[in-house]
Order: sequence, then structure tokens, then C-alpha cells
Amino acid sequence: MKIRTRLNPSKPCFSFEFFPPRTPEGEKQLWETLEDLRSLEPGFVSVTYGAGGSTRDRTIELVTHIKERTGIEPMAHLTCVGHTRDEISQVLDRLAAARIENVLALRGDPPKGDTSFKAVEGGFSYASELVAFIRERDLGFSVGVAGNPEGHLESSKEQDLKNLKHKVDEGADFVVTQLFFDNAFYFDFVERARRLGVNAPIVPGIMPITNYEQVQRFVRMCGATVPMRLQLELEKVKDDPQAVMQLGVAHATLQCSELLARGVPGIHFYTLNRSPASRMIVSALRARG
Repeated sequence: MKIRTRLNPSKPCFSFEFFPPRTPEGEKQLWETLEDLRSLEPGFVSVTYGAGGSTRDRTIELVTHIKERTGIEPMAHLTCVGHTRDEISQVLDRLAAARIENVLALRGDPPKGDTSFKAVEGGFSYASELVAFIRERDLGFSVGVAGNPEGHLESSKEQDLKNLKHKVDEGADFVVTQLFFDNAFYFDFVERARRLGVNAPIVPGIMPITNYEQVQRFVRMCGATVPMRLQLELEKVKDDPQAVMQLGVAHATLQCSELLARGVPGIHFYTLNRSPASRMIVSALRARG
């Protein structure tokens, strides 16, 4: 089923992001996590695509197996990094042959060691070009793209929003945002996008804080702002993993409660391949009705 049909403010869905594991232990953990979250009846799950397409085959295999083994609707990430048009065309053909109906079209981050993005000869420089190519191939995919509530590190907020508009104009069906910890950024982002003419559903991306050092790394990577009060509370308990997780879950639950009350079409959780935090949040939200 196409994700665009599942994004409805009157019945918002929960979804979860995973990355292809690198070890047998990681793979075991992933399938345990998927099984644990399956009972929550997710609207869909997404699988990331490593830098430079380094997990291309594993991403394709994983979304295929998720659909076959669990019945959960999967979405494959697809990036421009390191790929020619022909290579991307081959990936799309493989996904279509596996009956995968949803892709998240991304420019992608530069490969490790590179400081800036460079398209390969015969490749794409922007996610909007990738969206247009997917539509040109006309294989029936529902296409999602990324949005940045706090702007992209490589451009201004205004330019980043124009880039989003271009992606939607080229045929994107929906937007999934980068993680954020302050809902004010999301609501401002949606308002500015609507004024610019972006009418596609915009799904907020939430990453429950479960590890103090880990969240500091993510913040540096994507530029997300941790509210000062939350930062101070985290610093008080940073050496107590259980307390960090409890604080992170509580904060994310309040975030999601407000987002749902204000009519979001769904909430996408960045799970880091583990289920406890996301499960606790979704269970708490459903218990509240």
C-alpha cells in the first residue's frame, strides 16, 4: 500500500525508521525490534541507505524481507550519492520487482572523509532531480522527501524551503522531517511551507533520547536544537542511562501528544534499531486516547 494513502490527520499513523545491520547480532536485534513493534500496527517502516550507497543491496534485501515476513509496509531510502542514473534505475527496477511501493528520495550526505557533496558523472546533484527521475521512470512508487524544520546546515532556511517546494513540485507525495526536540520549529516550518505552496503532508520526525552522548552527536550532525531546560535536565542525569532514557521518553511523549492534538498526519520515530523507547511512547499516547 502506498504511504500517501495512510497519512490522514483524522487517523494519524505511527512509523519507524531502521538501518541495515552490519553484524549477525545486529540483524538478530533488528528482527526482534520489528517483531516487538509489529503489535503497534505501524503505518509503515523505513530503511536507510548508507553513505555512498554502501548499504544499497542490504537496504533492498531488508525492505523485501520486511514485506514478506511481517506484512508491514516498507519504504526504501534512496540517495544520489555515488550513483549514476543507470545505477539508480537498476535499484528502482529491483524495488519494483520486489513489490516495494514506497521510496524516500534523498540527496544524501557526502561519503565519510568528504566535506562536501559531489555528484558522480552521470548522476544527480539534488533530491529534486532524483524525484523527477523516479516519476519519469513511472514505476508507480509513492515518493517521500526530507524536510528540515530548523533548516539545512548547507543553506539558509529560506533556500532550504524553496528546495523543498521544488521537490514537491517535481512529484513528491509527502515530507518526513529531520528530528527536532522543540515543536515550535515544526509548526513554524509547516506554516512557512504552506505559505510557499507546499501542500503535501508533512510528517514530524521524532528521535527519543535514550543516550546522552549519542544525542550530542546527532545534534552536531544535523543542527537540531535541544531546548535549554531539557539540556540542563539531561546534564544532571547523563551518567545514569536509565534516567536519561526516562527523561527522553517523557519529553518525546509530550512532544507527540502536542503534535497529535494539532493535527499531524502521522509521527515517524527514529528508533536506532531498538524498540523500548518508541514502544513506551506509542503505548502512552494510545492509553491517553
